[in-house]
Amino acid sequence: MEPFEIEKYKEIALRRRWWIIIPFLLSILTGIVAVLVLPKVYQANTLILIQPQKVPASYVQEIVTVDIEDRVRTITQQVTSRTNLEKIIKEFNLYNEPGSHMFMEDKVKMLRENISIEVSSGSSRRRGAAPSSFQIFFTGKYPKRVANVTNALASYFISQNLKIREDQAIGTSEFLADELENIRRRLLEKEEELKKYREKYMGGLPEQLETNLRILERIQEQIVTNQENLREAENRKLMIQQQIAEAAEMRRARAVPVERQGEIAQSTSLNQLKAQLASLEAKYTQRHPDVIHLKEKIADLESKEKADVKTVQEVPENRDVIQAERNLANQLREIELEIKNLKAEAAQLHSQMKWYQTQVEKTPKREQELMSLNRDYENIRETYSSLLGRKLEAELAVSMERKQKGEQFRILDPAKVPIRPLKPDIRRILLMTVLLGFALGCGLAYLRETMDTSFRRPEDIEETLHIPIIASLPFTLNAREIKRIRRKEILTVVSVGLTFLLLGVVIVLSLKGVDATINFVKDFFVKL
Repeated sequence: MEPFEIEKYKEIALRRRWWIIIPFLLSILTGIVAVLVLPKVYQANTLILIQPQKVPASYVQEIVTVDIEDRVRTITQQVTSRTNLEKIIKEFNLYNEPGSHMFMEDKVKMLRENISIEVSSGSSRRRGAAPSSFQIFFTGKYPKRVANVTNALASYFISQNLKIREDQAIGTSEFLADELENIRRRLLEKEEELKKYREKYMGGLPEQLETNLRILERIQEQIVTNQENLREAENRKLMIQQQIAEAAEMRRARAVPVERQGEIAQSTSLNQLKAQLASLEAKYTQRHPDVIHLKEKIADLESKEKADVKTVQEVPENRDVIQAERNLANQLREIELEIKNLKAEAAQLHSQMKWYQTQVEKTPKREQELMSLNRDYENIRETYSSLLGRKLEAELAVSMERKQKGEQFRILDPAKVPIRPLKPDIRRILLMTVLLGFALGCGLAYLRETMDTSFRRPEDIEETLHIPIIASLPFTLNAREIKRIRRKEILTVVSVGLTFLLLGVVIVLSLKGVDATINFVKDFFVKL
């Protein structure tokens, strides 16, 4: 393998310099023209910071719990809706270049494609934590318009976020208010049902069981006392009836002659039968056979006595006996009234005892029903209390959102007018044209050199013809050839200078961009 001879290649480069310079210059010029002529697409972006709510969560619980990425996605869909995009197109006069005849649908589609949202998910952020910012990107042909549209999109994002949060908070508050009203009505209905149940079964409620048992015990004692009093009253009635019978017998004995003693004995027997009837009526009912038989005897004796009254010869009355008989009759009426009252009292006591016994027997059932009602009431009341607390929290959240104290979007870096276009990539194009031009020039120079069969050095003759060289004579230049060589050298210097100038233009375009470079050149010539 031949050693690399740098001097040899220097000679080739100098000898074939035009094969290198011309393609190199043409390539650079082509790159510069391409950069200047190709349509430019600019991109502006704005960084929006997601600020947490300013009021501590321990004081006011945040009511909007939608994930930030979902919320950004929702707002993005609203931003890129046809209605909103048409407003932006009309406001900023987008896609209305001369000669352009795009339909509104095409404009909306292009604008939607030129908008992109990127939610930050930095590597330093803890896994699972909510994002803290996002960026809005917009691309277009005109830098100022691109920046204005991007800032308008950012403002729309902020306003929509506030509106969405406030609407969600208000919607939640209204929903809780409606539910609270429904629960309140159910609570009142359950209270009324519980009240009516207590009123309906008053006296048989579980908490009245002890009272009912004590009342039953007292009624039983009253019944025993009533029975004793009734027995004593009936005994007194018998005694008074006997006394009345004796008084009547005595009065009649004094009022008739001796021959009527048999009739007096008959009257005495009638009084005794009446006393027996009173005793039987106290023990049995009116349908008892003994009572019926005794009534028939009394009726028979009374009819006989009435038939014999006409033959009785009256004697002067014994006033003391009559007065005693009247007193006994009054006592008998009082005792009969007392017995009647005692019987009525006994019936009332038995009725009361039966009622309280029924209430005591039904107490377990009432207890179960009341427990069910109370359980439903407590559940509804707890739900009402819980909803009331949530409604108050929702009202605080609504107030917080209206005062813009909740979570907000804030523009951290507003969109600026882009200087360097996103497309085409000036640096890449210029670098590729420089490298391509240099490689093309070197390749053409090397190809031309390999196709040249002339001998330039004595060594070439020896290597090719394999004969030694005895002597070599230098090339003699005349005046015309010297001028021609000088013109070539001047042209070479100018070409190299032009090459460096173009390289400088390439560097400036790469660093400053096309618009800044053009403005700089304009200002430079204006100052001149």
